Amino acid sequence: MKTSQRIQKMGEPALLKYYPLVSEAQKKGKKVYFLNIGQPDIKTPAGFLDSVNCIDQEVLSYQAPEGIIELRQAACDYYRRLGLHYDVGDLFVTNGGSEALLFTFIGICNAGDEILTAEPLYSIYKEMAAATDVNLVGFKTYAEDGFALPAAAVIEAAITPRTKALLMTNPGNPTGKVFSREEIEVMVKLAIKHNLYLISDEVYREFVYDSQDYLSPAQYDELAQHFILIDSISKRYSACGARIGFIVSKNKTLMNQLKKLVQMRLSVSTIDQIGAVSLLKLDGDFFDGVLKEYTCRREIVYAALQEIPGVICKEPRGAFYFMAKLPIKEASHFIEWLITDFDYQGETVLLSPANDFYLNPQDGADEVRIAYVLNGEDMKKSMEVLKHGLAAYEKAFPEQCK
Repeated sequence: MKTSQRIQKMGEPALLKYYPLVSEAQKKGKKVYFLNIGQPDIKTPAGFLDSVNCIDQEVLSYQAPEGIIELRQAACDYYRRLGLHYDVGDLFVTNGGSEALLFTFIGICNAGDEILTAEPLYSIYKEMAAATDVNLVGFKTYAEDGFALPAAAVIEAAITPRTKALLMTNPGNPTGKVFSREEIEVMVKLAIKHNLYLISDEVYREFVYDSQDYLSPAQYDELAQHFILIDSISKRYSACGARIGFIVSKNKTLMNQLKKLVQMRLSVSTIDQIGAVSLLKLDGDFFDGVLKEYTCRREIVYAALQEIPGVICKEPRGAFYFMAKLPIKEASHFIEWLITDFDYQGETVLLSPANDFYLNPQDGADEVRIAYVLNGEDMKKSMEVLKHGLAAYEKAFPEQCK
């Protein structure tokens, strides 16, 4: 029996494929520092579990497909504190940001239509595109200049009659890039000029460093009918296991059509929705503490990478990732070797190969993504392991090094 061409085009995310090797290494007593995936170790706020434990329902029934009104109102209040004004009718609750993206791709594109985005990109975008017969078209950004957007003319040259949307991730995964006002205005103007949707994935909104102001395309009133906001509580509140996301737009025609998709899947988990209400009511004190912790981790990683010969990276200004260019030819081989054949004092690290974050798997072959999601002491130890690992790899495989 055959499977669909659609699913055959989908790939397995590289950030997960090394786990069988990791399991074998752990059986042998090797400690592994997981820097491959954006799973925060900050404690989920107690209010979430308190709300869940206090549920007084004899039957966990279906909820409204759009999401419970308490959560949608709490989300509107949260956005209002950011200076963004949405009504409950402007947003749907989804099973995480991933479902919000999936519904967006389905809702705005026909088979063969294009969505234009910067590379490196969040690797799951590729699988979303494959599953929906959408063609992702990329324009390159580079580690050497902090993954700044190219000139507007470069982006505009990639727009074709099949282009339906521009997609931006701000702050960026995997790059940690935070778009400047000038860069955002380039995307806003192009969306309006070419009558495109502008999709902004802002799940790392609170992770912005160096006293920068938060800026979203949502703040441009002239963009309202073109704009789609993708959001999630996962990273912001260290609640990845609570699959709560949002798709938000003031385009009533679009939202009325997307309602068919939320109705199709019936409803999002009642329990997770009730817990999420408490999270969206948290004030700035919670984020201040989280941001301070991640700032320290970022400094630890950046200082360590600067001391390793041949490593190229800029200090990211958002999210909790580094994209670093290593003095090797194939990061995927290096990552696997670290797990299977190397340890430093009984410890090793798991990284993400950066070529998974490009449309062409040959691109980014010498780059890795490092997620600084462990406590400061563990980040120091993991960077020490990485330093010794690179030195040992260069001796073992000189032909694989630059």
